[in-house]
Amino acid sequence: MASQFALLLGLLAITCSVAFASDNNPLQDFCVADNSSSVLVNGLVCKDPKLVEANDFLFRGLHLAGNTSNAVGSKVNLVNVEQFPALNTLGISMARVDYAPLGINPPHIHPRATEILTVIEGSLQVGFVTSNPENRFITKLLQKGDVFVFPMGLIHFQRNVGHGNALAISALSSQNPGIITIANAVFGSKPAISSDLLSKAFQADKNIIVRMESQF
Repeated sequence: MASQFALLLGLLAITCSVAFASDNNPLQDFCVADNSSSVLVNGLVCKDPKLVEANDFLFRGLHLAGNTSNAVGSKVNLVNVEQFPALNTLGISMARVDYAPLGINPPHIHPRATEILTVIEGSLQVGFVTSNPENRFITKLLQKGDVFVFPMGLIHFQRNVGHGNALAISALSSQNPGIITIANAVFGSKPAISSDLLSKAFQADKNIIVRMESQF
């Protein structure tokens, strides 16, 4: 009986140690990504710290407006670890978002990051939808200087409701937040999701689904 109790305690100790093991914070001052490395890890390999210099911590270009001449009328210039290797292991990234009049940043999710958005110019309607089963739509009209947060993994969007161009800066809580644009993922997957399946899921005529797929 005593040996069984000891075994149980041992299993509990191992389980707890595994459950609480994590590396949420950097283990060194910095880990500038070495984009030339062929080693695959969950993240990016570090550059030799002795070879790191001030320019590794500098990114330029966010003063340049994005080209909004597209179907949705917006342009997102993302600055994640791919563009800015110094972000490796730091858990942050950012983006400049330009909007033409009536332009939108379509409904999308960031699977690995919460986003906090600051309006620099213009007026934006923003919103997100909570998870099932409530699916509450939470929306707000933002003006210059306003800040709004989109919780991790929830569908959200922005829309320029002004008559001029709008500009926002977003900060994200991951070096590689990822983005899944809902319409692109559903109607533009490769290979395509069955139109019969989508017709049933959206409770829409199959011809409408086929037409939607042709747009993506």
